[in-house]
Amino acid sequence: MATLIPLAAVETAMIEQLLDRAFGPDRHARTAYRIREGVEWLDGLSFAALDESELLVGTIQVWPVALTDPDGRNYPLLMIGPVAVLPEHQREGYGKALMLASLEAIANMGGNAPALPQVMIGDPEYYGRFFGFSAEPTALWRAPGPNDPARLLVRCDNPAVLPTKGNLGPWGSFKTASNSSDLAK
Repeated sequence: MATLIPLAAVETAMIEQLLDRAFGPDRHARTAYRIREGVEWLDGLSFAALDESELLVGTIQVWPVALTDPDGRNYPLLMIGPVAVLPEHQREGYGKALMLASLEAIANMGGNAPALPQVMIGDPEYYGRFFGFSAEPTALWRAPGPNDPARLLVRCDNPAVLPTKGNLGPWGSFKTASNSSDLAK
């Protein structure tokens, strides 16, 4: 059984080592890094998974990003990922536990208000079946860098509130750590 703790309780170097092992040292060139460039992950929505020996085996980060429509209006989104689990611990439920924890924290952050839409890059079959993500509303969204449009996923109570066209990027209003923390409370 996974023990989940706030990601902020984990040394940054340990997080980086885990991400390198899970995705390789060239991970910084990926599109997801460009989308969230210059922003900090949100403390209250990001978690770490420990195994039964209390060793770090997985992490999940949530980031403030935006979809900018063709008229220049920004729509705030929460970008989930990376969801990272050490290769030797994959398929043991750590990733699913981390996703459920982040989605629950997102659902609880606004009280009775609908949760901000969540976006991620991932396997549409897995994230659709277990967590309700879909690539259908994102078909005309653009992201910086190369990407597979079928893997650009969104989860939203009412996708009709989102623009059909737009560009993903960092959410400028939340670039400072203090504002990011306020958003996640």
